[in-house]
Amino acid sequence: MEAGEGVSGTTPTEEMNGAGNLMDFLDEPFPDVGTYEDFHTIDWLREKSRDTDRHRKITSKSKESFWELIKSLLDAWSGWVVMLLIGLLSGTLAGVIDLAVDWMTDLKEGVCLTAFWYSHEQCCWTSNETTFDDRDKCPQWQKWAELMTGHAEGAGAYVLNYFLYVLWALLFSFLAVSLVRVFAPYACGSGIPEIKTILSGFIIRGYLGKWTLLIKTVTLVLAVSSGLSLGKEGPLVHVACCCGNLFCSLFSKYSKNEGKRREVLSAAAAAGVSVAFGAPIGGVLFSLEEVSYYFPLKTLWRSFFAALVAAFTLRSINPFGNSRLVLFYVEYHTPWYMAELVPFILLGVFGGLWGTLFIRANIAWCRRRKTTQLGKYPVLEVIAVTGITALLAFPNPYTRRSTSELISELFNDCGALESSQLCDYINNPNMSRPVDDIPDRPAGPGVYNALWQLALALVFKIVITIFTFGMKIPSGLFIPSMAVGAIAGRIVGIAVEQMAYHHHDWIIFKNWCRPGADCVTPGLYAMVGAAACLGGVTRMTVSLVVIMFELTGGLEYIVPLMAAAVTSKWVADAFGKEGIYESHIQLNGYPYLDVRDEFTHRTLATDVMRPRRNDPPLAVLTQDSTTVEDVETLIKDTDYNGFPVVVSRESERLIGFVQRRDLTLAIKTARQKQDGVVSSSVVYFTEDAPQLPASNPQPLKLRRVLNLSPFTVTDHTPMETVVDIFRKLGLRQCLVTRSGRLLGIITKKDVLRHMAQMMNQDPESIMFN
Repeated sequence: MEAGEGVSGTTPTEEMNGAGNLMDFLDEPFPDVGTYEDFHTIDWLREKSRDTDRHRKITSKSKESFWELIKSLLDAWSGWVVMLLIGLLSGTLAGVIDLAVDWMTDLKEGVCLTAFWYSHEQCCWTSNETTFDDRDKCPQWQKWAELMTGHAEGAGAYVLNYFLYVLWALLFSFLAVSLVRVFAPYACGSGIPEIKTILSGFIIRGYLGKWTLLIKTVTLVLAVSSGLSLGKEGPLVHVACCCGNLFCSLFSKYSKNEGKRREVLSAAAAAGVSVAFGAPIGGVLFSLEEVSYYFPLKTLWRSFFAALVAAFTLRSINPFGNSRLVLFYVEYHTPWYMAELVPFILLGVFGGLWGTLFIRANIAWCRRRKTTQLGKYPVLEVIAVTGITALLAFPNPYTRRSTSELISELFNDCGALESSQLCDYINNPNMSRPVDDIPDRPAGPGVYNALWQLALALVFKIVITIFTFGMKIPSGLFIPSMAVGAIAGRIVGIAVEQMAYHHHDWIIFKNWCRPGADCVTPGLYAMVGAAACLGGVTRMTVSLVVIMFELTGGLEYIVPLMAAAVTSKWVADAFGKEGIYESHIQLNGYPYLDVRDEFTHRTLATDVMRPRRNDPPLAVLTQDSTTVEDVETLIKDTDYNGFPVVVSRESERLIGFVQRRDLTLAIKTARQKQDGVVSSSVVYFTEDAPQLPASNPQPLKLRRVLNLSPFTVTDHTPMETVVDIFRKLGLRQCLVTRSGRLLGIITKKDVLRHMAQMMNQDPESIMFN
């Protein structure tokens, strides 16, 4: 469990008591002391203390010679080097993923004859035979039916294209789920709930490993290309954190200190969002607001640098082909008006309600997957959901294309050069205005047709996303949530626009909507709706608004975005405080103490500590009367992560706390390297050896693995304070005393169980240590 700083450094010393027979293990470090078991919580205080010791040592050595000074400078700069490497690798991977997704998404519909590795857009860029109206059509790009049968139109061609679209989708998703199952089970899902848990100090070995990085990158391309209702943005945070973990192993400063490693991972999460959306500042704020548990000022600067390098790398690759970094660049030519805040706030309400519905339905479905036979057939589930998605998506042009393209079209303002159905307005032939100031016009048949298709797309997206998120493939939630909001927003925007056009004499429109003026921008409503729905699902506020305006370049629309984000958070919070990531953390039983949770119950430390009234007494060690055999028996018979050390069993006065793992390694190493240490050797934790008869075997001194300053509270400390201490100091456990006498122990798991009990939840849902 927890130790303050007793294990200072990776190599505790044990000195053997005896005439001139002194052994210092600092000369021969034995491995793994101070490290943690899988699925255990790290001890933040101990990690911080070890880093301070290391830093002090380097600083004092740097005064000794020029070479030591160079080493200290290299140590100081290693953090920035790691950030540079994370930015370069995550930016490159994101660019490659974007290009591969574009190509494979288009592959479901057709192929480029001149170069099969070109996407539809790239294929027609190089063509001289495209016209402006039919810029999507060029002889070099052929749909599958045209290529196979020579017929581009007709029922037969449509059915063949439909069949091949579904087939490609099934192939991609089957490959994705198979690779995840066989090579890297941790590569599934969004990864953000686990990243949050890891950043709070939990250890999940392999979650950020090399295999996970490789498989997640490949399967992310396959999953997004299959046309499932999922995004690549959340998983890109996981990918960037895998890059961070990879580079941490190159520097002992980070590889040997779990606390320092988490500072790097916080910055990597910022780089992940930076490349996911092309929003470097939003990425830093996302890491601060949403995923990080401990975020010192130094980490803020480094996150900023990592996000900058990542964004710069992505910009150099230019995967969107528009020489801009942002995913959905928009240019609106009209300001927004105060009266429009009403529909914006209504979109916020919709976002909050959708967030609540989605979280409840998705968690219910994921729980069902966990507790029924369904969970045993992940491949079948993915195939079934992909098949249904592809069958229902193909007939509707708004669901057939990739979700990013759909959002981009919904955000777009209707200029004079737009060929989208959404821009099929009836033009006034007498109009003579500059191109960028098109007045409001009555909607044409294309717009009404598009509204029906969008309404169907909205229902489809709402339902299918619930079943898609949480399957055994990489699946992000940002883009599907934004799509739901963008569709709803665009529908509302067109409705307000047509009302303003047909009823410009109404008092609400009179002040700001003159006939022949451009006064409502439906694309802006789509943008606000997207922000509202994303906020409702994730409960982000500040970072969400910054990501949205970085994403679109719509800087002057911060107030509408803020209004929608705050409203959606308030509405969603009214039904439950947890966002989707916190809900998945709870569902998986990860030991995560949310900083935002409030504990208001009037319980005391004595109500939560163990041992309880009918439990056996606490397992303790004494300072100078326990033998090696006693210690080994205690370790074998219990599964506790550490043991309090007391003066004697009679007095129960607390001396310190010792980690189970450190104790095991110390005894094992002493037996191997030191003659005279046998089962009957006395283990002592004091400065001086106890007085023993000469015939007794050599004692074993383990004071250096003892934490002399374990965190303690009295039995009458309110649990509210205890919970706060656990959160703010990142404790693994704390000892309960009365007048210096040891009474019991409270672990992080006990705190979580107690909180669950107080909220009438199942306390046994906290699975890990």
